[in-house]
Amino acid sequence: METTDKPVRFDTKIAVLLRDDLAVWQRLNVTAFLVSGLGPAVPALIGDPYEDADGTGYLPMFRQPVLVFEADEETVTRARTRALTRDVELAVFTSDLFATGHDRDNRAAVRAVRGDELDLVGLAVHGPKNGVDKIVKGARMHP
Repeated sequence: METTDKPVRFDTKIAVLLRDDLAVWQRLNVTAFLVSGLGPAVPALIGDPYEDADGTGYLPMFRQPVLVFEADEETVTRARTRALTRDVELAVFTSDLFATGHDRDNRAAVRAVRGDELDLVGLAVHGPKNGVDKIVKGARMHP
């Protein structure tokens, strides 16, 4: 087991921004889907596999915290626009995806709508801390 007294600092931030009018199950579902895109896009975000004292192995997870925010529809839409102008990885989830059943239909639903007309219910970003802070400006930490 690795231990150190030094606090770990990250130059980057992972943030999920959810629309504040979602049901609890939708918030959880959207968050899970959104962060699932970040690991493959940025493999360095994934740490080493876990193992308990009995030697049972578990899957690796993100190396750094995921901060979850909430905001109104306008702020979420504005965050997408801001993200497109910065050097960040971006995942989106639209309201249409609640009615689809698999990845192919999800991608088709997003592809069918112009970017500035997407009915966003959430997004996830990974990038430099200050850039991510500017993207989620106006949002509040999820309770």
